[in-house]
Amino acid sequence: MDREPTLPTAEDATPRELWRASWKLLLMLGALVLLVVPILRELPLVHGVRTTLLAWMLVALALYWLYAGMGYRPLLLLQLLLFSAAAAFLTAKVLLIVIDVRQLGILRSVSRGMILVGAGLAGANLLAMLLQLWRRSRHDAPFSDRRA
Repeated sequence: MDREPTLPTAEDATPRELWRASWKLLLMLGALVLLVVPILRELPLVHGVRTTLLAWMLVALALYWLYAGMGYRPLLLLQLLLFSAAAAFLTAKVLLIVIDVRQLGILRSVSRGMILVGAGLAGANLLAMLLQLWRRSRHDAPFSDRRA
């Protein structure tokens, strides 16, 4: 019977894979904060459209992180859920504005909250991977350095 290949995750990664995934995640988050967000701010678009574009970029990044196994699966799935819901809400808000329905500002507020929580989960994911590396390095340390 053929088994489907499982995607890698931080739970079963080697220390080298954890380091690589941690650096990639840190670089991607840094590029997002330092490059993508300022570029989006400079685009001549309405504020809601810029936020919607950012939300869809975060959905794409969350999908990539999940596919590449760059973290812990439950956190990555929750991030994907939050970013997807935020993108859907913001897209609905933009479409409502297009048809001249200007109420429902709560959609934007809830979406921003979801994006912030998802970003916090990305930071928690990175911190958890680094903590796992630290624990493994302490576990692999020679016993001569420890007191009985």
